[in-house]
Amino acid sequence: MRSPAGPGRRGRPGKRTAIVVGGGVAGLVAARDLAAAGREVTLVEATHRLGGMVGRHEVAGLTLDSGAESFATRSPAVSELAAELGLADAIVAPDPSGAWVQLPWGAEQLPKTGVLGIPADVWAPEVRRTLGVAGALRASLDRYLPAGFGPRGDVASVAALVRARMGKRVLKRLVEPVVGGVHSADPAMLDVDMVAPGLRAGVATHGSLAGAVAAQRRAAKAGSAVAGIAGGMNRLVAALEADLRSRGVTVLTGRSADRLTRVDGRWLVGAGPWTGEADELVVAIDGPAAADLLGDAVPGLGELAPAPGPDVSLVTLVVDMPELDHAPRGTGILVAPQVDGVTAKALTHATAKWGWLADAAGPGTHVLRLSYGRAGDDLSGYSDSDLFDAALADATTLLGTGVTPADVLGWDVVAWPGALPFAAVGHKQRVARVRALVAAHPGLAMAGGWLAGNGLVAVVADARRQVRTLLGGEAPTL
Repeated sequence: MRSPAGPGRRGRPGKRTAIVVGGGVAGLVAARDLAAAGREVTLVEATHRLGGMVGRHEVAGLTLDSGAESFATRSPAVSELAAELGLADAIVAPDPSGAWVQLPWGAEQLPKTGVLGIPADVWAPEVRRTLGVAGALRASLDRYLPAGFGPRGDVASVAALVRARMGKRVLKRLVEPVVGGVHSADPAMLDVDMVAPGLRAGVATHGSLAGAVAAQRRAAKAGSAVAGIAGGMNRLVAALEADLRSRGVTVLTGRSADRLTRVDGRWLVGAGPWTGEADELVVAIDGPAAADLLGDAVPGLGELAPAPGPDVSLVTLVVDMPELDHAPRGTGILVAPQVDGVTAKALTHATAKWGWLADAAGPGTHVLRLSYGRAGDDLSGYSDSDLFDAALADATTLLGTGVTPADVLGWDVVAWPGALPFAAVGHKQRVARVRALVAAHPGLAMAGGWLAGNGLVAVVADARRQVRTLLGGEAPTL
């Protein structure tokens, strides 16, 4: 999908036009729904690829996800989108063996029925082993505490809620590793209402935090809390791109939007030599960049801009190691921050997690994904070779099996600088203020993970909701 090299067109007479800034999943979904509603759409993306944190790379002859490799099933947002794009039959569940957590004394299984590591059953065997009897007893007090016991007020951190209801061991041994691995953050800094919507309200409804977790798990799709797409989540981006092409959307890649004004009720956008104007504008880029672009057009937005998220690097190893066929740590292992001697925050044993990938790799060949970069970590001094060496050492420790350079068939490092949005305590209220500022400007919408929350489910659902609001409730024809 190419656009003219010169100035952008005004659109056909009588045809309403829209511009989407940002070609991540939020921008792709917004562009699709705008086109389906009859708009003439142009999408502008600063990089030379679409999909944001959903990408692909080739390692040792295998086509693999270079970013997100699953989506949460707590809502049908992603599965419904996949079905619309013809991928319903490709949705797959991970292996049910589940993940582990690395603690200072060794590895333990994570609860299979948890949210953010918070267990629905504190006496489940894997939970009791991890917490110990004393920890499980303290956590079980949750069911006897008054429903209102815990952090009060409009804002609360994940840590404050868990510590009050279930105690320090649940926080340190289960929640910190999961939150660090998934959100690259300290649970003391994360807004629980952003990363686990409805959980606090569920405590009041069900009388305990464990009850609220169990209810959220029951409400999700039966089976695993996550799902994937056979062939990789990158297929979702490819399908979205093909769909945009079929709808006549113009996509500009390698063009960073650097100018934006509103003149006579229309939005004027500049990206290098290209300029375009539209009736409606969706800005679907990261928070700092969005505040910079819209700073003049939306007074007050700049002071609400979030700090950049943590830098994250993903090291992928494809290894020839038949001794890993028995999946010694299930589908992967999350690392508690207090563990010494391990730099990675998580390891995903991708061929143990996804049957389609094990089939593609063949017997004895395994794909390991090691993630680096919690909030506060500085990866700037690490070269790719440094990360490769760290990944070998960390994989050896976490899997309990020596992983050497001779075992490696291929490897790659993918860096995601500042990519993960950081939903700090009070973020929900800041998002509400951003939405109010945006609502005062007709024809403008904003989307993306920094507003919606981390994860594809949140991003997809929010992008579609913002487009519906932008169109005044007009439903796209899909």
